[in-house]
Amino acid sequence: MKLLALIITTGILFPLYAKTTSPLPPSFLQRPTHQNTAYNGSTFIATTNKSNPKPLQIDKKTYQWIPHPKNPHQKISLIGINYHKKPQTIQIGEGITLQILKGNYKQEQIQVESGKAKPNPKNAKRIAKEAKEAAEIYAKYTPQRYWNSPFILPMKSKITSPYGTARTFNGEVKSYHSGTDFRAPIGKKIFASNDGIVVIARDRFLSGKGIVISHGEGIFSMYYHCSELKVKEGQIVKKGELVALSGNSGRVSGPHLHFGFLVNGASVDPMDFLEAVNALF
Repeated sequence: MKLLALIITTGILFPLYAKTTSPLPPSFLQRPTHQNTAYNGSTFIATTNKSNPKPLQIDKKTYQWIPHPKNPHQKISLIGINYHKKPQTIQIGEGITLQILKGNYKQEQIQVESGKAKPNPKNAKRIAKEAKEAAEIYAKYTPQRYWNSPFILPMKSKITSPYGTARTFNGEVKSYHSGTDFRAPIGKKIFASNDGIVVIARDRFLSGKGIVISHGEGIFSMYYHCSELKVKEGQIVKKGELVALSGNSGRVSGPHLHFGFLVNGASVDPMDFLEAVNALF
């Protein structure tokens, strides 16, 4: 997909996309072809050539303007659209609206160990503690940019489960898939999607042994259910660097890699994110 843009009277540019040949697997979402539209679970990128634009806002959350990675005369704002966001038209700036559309996500049934599908009180407490710790990490905005080139896939493999599928675990626990699963036997190498700093490298109940990398400017990438971690928290990593080996730790039905992205507080479709951001280069 190739990034296009239309200039509107406010001086804000909003991206459109045209299909081109891409080395990335396609997102199961088709990116909108109309300006000022985005699906729930997608990444919306606003662009401006104003020197001092006012920040954009959604639901009282502020989205900062950051330098365009290629064009020194432009700024961009990365907006992750929450999966649970209902279809609606919202105002994100002075005279600027964004239409949110409903993504055509699938459903799937998953069988896991009963203790993983319905955790006992002790494990439920652990899950809550780990979620709180992660939320505190994600809430810390890092203005430093580590990424200065296109993002890459963490491995070459077939996608077995796309982002956004509504999930039922053992017929009881319902959630949605917050990442993209890649087929991977135990021990397959996992590489960093881009430059960044490791903010999580630990074993957790649901995600198992996992890595989270901060790329700066509100962007985090996740690599879950590993068998072995090759980096430590606080370590600087480069794009393509070995960070872990795939496995079957955490709540899984079998070995695979869960690859995810968080963009300014929202878990988004990784394939859509890579397609949108890489089109800037």
